[in-house]
Amino acid sequence: MAEPFQTVYGRGLLAEFKTFVHRPYLVVTMEDLWSHFAAEFDDGAVGPMFVSTLERSELEQLVAALPDCESVIGLGGGQALDVAKYVAWKRRLPLFQVPTAMSVNAAWGHRAAVRFEGVVRYVGFAVPEAVYVDYDVVQSAPIELNRSGVGDVLCYWTAHWDWKMAAQAGRVEGRWPYNADLVAEARLALDRVIEHADDIHAVSDRGIRALSESLRWGGAAFHNAGWNPRHIEGAEHFFFYNLEYITGKHFLHGQPVTLGVLLMSHLQDNQPDAIREIADRIGVAYLPEDMGVTWDDVEEALRTLKAFAERAGLWYSVANERPITESWIAGVGDWLRA
Repeated sequence: MAEPFQTVYGRGLLAEFKTFVHRPYLVVTMEDLWSHFAAEFDDGAVGPMFVSTLERSELEQLVAALPDCESVIGLGGGQALDVAKYVAWKRRLPLFQVPTAMSVNAAWGHRAAVRFEGVVRYVGFAVPEAVYVDYDVVQSAPIELNRSGVGDVLCYWTAHWDWKMAAQAGRVEGRWPYNADLVAEARLALDRVIEHADDIHAVSDRGIRALSESLRWGGAAFHNAGWNPRHIEGAEHFFFYNLEYITGKHFLHGQPVTLGVLLMSHLQDNQPDAIREIADRIGVAYLPEDMGVTWDDVEEALRTLKAFAERAGLWYSVANERPITESWIAGVGDWLRA
């Protein structure tokens, strides 16, 4: 596979941006973050652009109205980094990415996750000049943001089962035949997170770097495997997409994905207690009440998961293979609450 994105680790990294980015530069961020970081930038900044939507039709209007600039800086979590990619792609501008928390792998993904009438689609193509991981910036974020990022790595647990099952059932896609080498590469990233579970829980420098390196590999893996998502994403993400669709709520990405990993590993009979123990050691807040949704929302997302996946044209997974019955929904709910 190709090399992942260039990533720089250190402290005091933001202070250097005004000395080297192409001017004038646009900062794409969230409004609640700007007050913390505005002083790091100078009069070379235009904007900033505060992210308020992920709907593509609305983003098109916002991008068209932006002032002229020579580069884009993404500053924030997944939404800000995805919109920064989208702007850089549409305007054909150099991109610099600064994740303010280890909450998602968006900084290292080539495409932007935007919504088409509420359904996630990955569009565009943008490779940053570099991704800058500042330990002090990341450690200043709420701790749940940094712990939740493991969701984008723990998902390999269920994705690999889905891929192997689909291949054995003769339902795997012709362009994505089962590839043990890709699974082994992904497993290295997963094992790194498991090995450093306590460091990630503590949000130590070692934990940040370990999680970042796994997110770095995984974010680039879709493109680097020839747009093959099978080794990095499966039914756990489909559950997340459906929960978002049903509730209309934007989530801290890693929380519903981790919940999806636990639910789908249970449906797969794929060592659910083992992966739950890892999520608990790290401290991911994955229960519905942690995300501002109800158990009824989760149950509805499970009941309609197969229909949603088929309607969205998603690949064959345990959601297609095994029936999600009312008795299973009740049982898995009891297991999660235990």
